[in-house]
Amino acid sequence: MNNSILYFLSPIFIGIGATFIFDLWGLFLKYAFKITPSNFRLVGRWLLYMPEGIFRHSNINSAPPKSAECVVGWIAHYMIGITFAATFLSFTGMDWLLHLTLTPALIFGMITVSAPFFVMQPAFGLGVAASKSSNPAQARLRSLINHIVFGFGLYVSGSLVRLLL
Repeated sequence: MNNSILYFLSPIFIGIGATFIFDLWGLFLKYAFKITPSNFRLVGRWLLYMPEGIFRHSNINSAPPKSAECVVGWIAHYMIGITFAATFLSFTGMDWLLHLTLTPALIFGMITVSAPFFVMQPAFGLGVAASKSSNPAQARLRSLINHIVFGFGLYVSGSLVRLLL
C-alpha cells in the first residue's frame, strides 16, 4: 500500500480500533461487574441540541430526547476516537508506528480524559470533572481508567496497522 495513503488512513484505523477496545472494556465491566457503560445516546442528544443554540444542560438526562440521538452519539463517539488518534499521531509522527512503545499511548490516553472532565461533563450538567455527580471520585476514576484503556487501544491498533507498513 502507498505510504501516503497509509499515512492518511492510519489515524482512521487506529482511532476506530482504539475506540472499539474502549467499547469492549465497557462491555466487560457491564457483564463482569454490572457497571453501566458510557451512554453515547446522551452525546447524540447534546450534539443535536447545538443547532438550537443549546450547548449546556442543567441535566442532560432531563432534556427531551431527540430523534436519532443514539446513532448520532455512536458516530460522534467513533469520530472523536479518530480525532484523538490523529492528534496523537500528529504529536508522535509516523515514527511511533515504526517503533511502537506503549508509554506514549497510555500517557495520551490519560490526557484525553480532559475532554470529558472539562467539556462533556460540564455541558451535561455534571460539573467540571463530574463534581456534581452522585459520586464524583468514582466518576473520575472510571473516566480515567476508560481513557487509559483507550490509550492501550491506540497501542494495540497501532500494532495492527504496523503490520500493514
